[in-house]
Amino acid sequence: MTATLPPLLLIGGGKMGAAMLAGWRERGISQVVVIDPGPDAAALAADNITVIPSIAALDPGFAPRAVILAVKPQVAPDVIPGLARFAGTALFVSIMAGKTIAFLAGHLGPAAAIVRAMPNTPAAIRQGITVACAARTVTPDQHALAQTLLGAVGAVEFVTAESLLDAVTAVSGGGPAYVFLLTELLETAAIEQGIPPDLARRLARQTVIGSASLLAAGDDPPATLRRAVTSPKGTTERALAVLMDHDAWPAAMSRAIEAATARSRELGETG
Repeated sequence: MTATLPPLLLIGGGKMGAAMLAGWRERGISQVVVIDPGPDAAALAADNITVIPSIAALDPGFAPRAVILAVKPQVAPDVIPGLARFAGTALFVSIMAGKTIAFLAGHLGPAAAIVRAMPNTPAAIRQGITVACAARTVTPDQHALAQTLLGAVGAVEFVTAESLLDAVTAVSGGGPAYVFLLTELLETAAIEQGIPPDLARRLARQTVIGSASLLAAGDDPPATLRRAVTSPKGTTERALAVLMDHDAWPAAMSRAIEAATARSRELGETG
């Protein structure tokens, strides 16, 4: 495959880092160096992909066009200062929850070209969505490179207000977990009503998968699709009367997103 991506330095080979790496391979890579000390990271090595345990092991002559920060935000203060030598020549793309552009610039220098982004786990099957914000130091070419790198795992939206990324982290970043919880609860409730566990699991999974596919198949708002399933005085209407009670799902979801947004801000204030 013809390489379409320039040399890249990926810091962190966990689930999201590995998902992005797989997406880049499909686009065509020239050279990627992955820094990850974990025992499983070596499995990421392949043609044009080198895995090393630390920044100290990096070839001094390696000149990445982009550095992707895919480590946990708690370890950021220990990792980022060692990358400052690439500021001025490389684009930095951070997918660390809560860590602001100002935080990164404080370690990399004010001239560093930084894009802060929040992807989500469906990136593993190229069905993710990423929301990103670019610092004013990012050039048009670097902006385009960020779009390409992030777009390799799904849809990409850029915003100008960085403050929105805390709420984005709560909504789409954590959103897959909320959908998986719904699937768990459907399965549990089915079993409580006497449905055999294996069938309950299949019913819950396929209902969520099919409903998501129906949502993706058209432009109808979710409320329209919900009403189409809800016959007057029927069983679904009775269930929704419980779920949509003022202190049930609507209030619980608002509280959940508010809590996650607050935690994202807390992560930005530490370190």
